[in-house]
Amino acid sequence: MTNTNLLKLNLGPQHPSTHGVLRLILELDGEKIVSCKPDVGYLHRGMEKMAERLSYVQYYPTVDRIDYLAGFFYSELFCEIIEKALNVELSERVKAIRVLLLELNRIASHLLWIGAYLMDLGAVSPFFYTFRERELILKYFEKITGQRMMNNYFIFGGVRRDIFDIEDVEEFLEILKTKIKDYERIIDSNPIFLQRTKGKGVLEQNVALNGAITGVNLRASGVNLDFRTKHKLYEGYEFTPIVSEGKDCYTRYRARVLELNESSKLIKQAIEKLKQNSALNQTLIQPIGLKLPAGEFYSEIEAPRGLASCYVKSDGENKPYRLKWRTGSYYAVNLLRKLLKGTYLNDAIAIAGSLDIILPEVDK
Repeated sequence: MTNTNLLKLNLGPQHPSTHGVLRLILELDGEKIVSCKPDVGYLHRGMEKMAERLSYVQYYPTVDRIDYLAGFFYSELFCEIIEKALNVELSERVKAIRVLLLELNRIASHLLWIGAYLMDLGAVSPFFYTFRERELILKYFEKITGQRMMNNYFIFGGVRRDIFDIEDVEEFLEILKTKIKDYERIIDSNPIFLQRTKGKGVLEQNVALNGAITGVNLRASGVNLDFRTKHKLYEGYEFTPIVSEGKDCYTRYRARVLELNESSKLIKQAIEKLKQNSALNQTLIQPIGLKLPAGEFYSEIEAPRGLASCYVKSDGENKPYRLKWRTGSYYAVNLLRKLLKGTYLNDAIAIAGSLDIILPEVDK
């Protein structure tokens, strides 16, 4: 029997803290959300199908658009597939360069999320503060790669050119250390922010694990799982995965702030390794006529929005027979069905935004 008192409301399609077009079909009983159905697919990208029509070298420049806020991670995944398939080992300097740029990219992504999330909740100033620091990272990316975003800097077997001006990164880390304290003073004790995030969007461990949630969202629910601890690039690096028990929106915010410090530690270690290994020794893979042996290949990495992975099935030709991307946002969107049910409409954006969803990762 239909409940005639229920109201069906479309939240979107728009940009509710998602950096892409998301539509949430909500059923409301007054202001209480009875059900939530995410409706995705508005971007029409076809990234996976496109790989079947392009050679490996033609497809590679497009992969950092899967998550344009964390493009280095997807470049790393695709390069790693090629390098694994052809048994190419990276030099220590190349590994250190990649770790440095990956962690800078993670910081830039988290800074954007913190600023955008606070703006979603009505606080304008933190948005400008976090973008101020993020701008320093993007300027360095532009200096090294020629691009602020979609850098296309990693290549099969190495990097396009050696890194330089490391002192810029060291200066940025000193600036960031003081600015993080500013963020905490401005945000952490703000009564409006606390009221809108504490106790809201509680993500229990069993729900997170059953929903294939990874990354910060999972660790903020008390599960110690960080894929950097077993990734080849991070061998020899010391850091502490941020694990918290709060499980709510506030805990997910705090976890990302604390991750800024851990990424800074990793960058400092990468800089030390760069100073110890000054020669850029590379075993570059010739892109022209590149073919992978027939078989299945897989790579994974801890990206800012959780586990990201790439699967390639090769039939021995110069393009993938099948390619599949695994992204953290895809599972976070599906999680909204459970997290929003039983909550109130005015909490919907706070809860959805706390998951750090980006729609290009979903519509792939």
